Amino acid sequence: MSGQPLSVSRAISPSRRQRRDLWPWLALTPLIFIVAALMVTPVLHLVSLITQDVSWQDGRAVTRFVGLDNIRAFLANPYYWTGLVNTLAFSVIAVTLQVVIGFALALAVNDMKKEPRLLTTILLLPIVISPIVIGAMWRLILNNDSGALNVVLSQLDIVPPDWLGTPSLAFLSVIVVDVWHWTPFSFLLLLAGLKALPREVLEAAQLDGCSRWQRLRLVILPMMWPALLITLMLRIIFSFKVFDEIYLLTKGGPGTATEMVSYSIYRAFFIEDREGLGAVMSLFTFFIIALLMVVLISLRKRRIS
Repeated sequence: MSGQPLSVSRAISPSRRQRRDLWPWLALTPLIFIVAALMVTPVLHLVSLITQDVSWQDGRAVTRFVGLDNIRAFLANPYYWTGLVNTLAFSVIAVTLQVVIGFALALAVNDMKKEPRLLTTILLLPIVISPIVIGAMWRLILNNDSGALNVVLSQLDIVPPDWLGTPSLAFLSVIVVDVWHWTPFSFLLLLAGLKALPREVLEAAQLDGCSRWQRLRLVILPMMWPALLITLMLRIIFSFKVFDEIYLLTKGGPGTATEMVSYSIYRAFFIEDREGLGAVMSLFTFFIIALLMVVLISLRKRRIS
């Protein structure tokens, strides 16, 4: 009699295990449908626009098959390729500065004994401000005629430059604005990573006589590698989406000095009214971002292994 309950439990355990394994997928089903509706459907719509020319007549969209004309126009488009080069340079410089500065701030706050929450709150203020507000605010600061920065420089008898009208300075200004805006995001992620490090390992390194630099290089950085890569991945994705600051500060100018892929896509869709060309630009940009993510994920897996 004592063996019967055991045999019954063994008989029903596989079905229970199957239900337990199936439950996460059932719970994720609504999310899967939402993601499909919000992401997969627009991508499929973009694919359908590649061979179409869309015009508007009496408030209705009229499509016309144009074959590979949109792809040829994309390959010959001067704005997008210049914008792609600018975006890659912008991403490398801005993201590197954001991660380095954010990591330095995270290390400083993590070592603080008094009032770290107050300083953390102050440092996080830029990311809670709308990008449109930030663009308007920095335009008031960098304006050539009455900008606050040029007014201060004039008071110091320094000839004020045209921050947004000179190609090299305009590109540098956009980078400064983006670094100021998004460094707190990197700081927050990296601070969370530092808080999650095992204290026993850090204390053991300190007891072994490691200097602060040795602990950072030999202990903290290897353990922070996954958090650093995740921060890089997120910031690279966001850097390809930069638009508000470009639109409000320079509109891609002067010339094409601050042209970015996001503004090139906006130009194709809403200024030139060429939806097929904009669709090709969007899909190619999506492919580049996906390729960059695959490279970073492979680096993360290789580092962990």
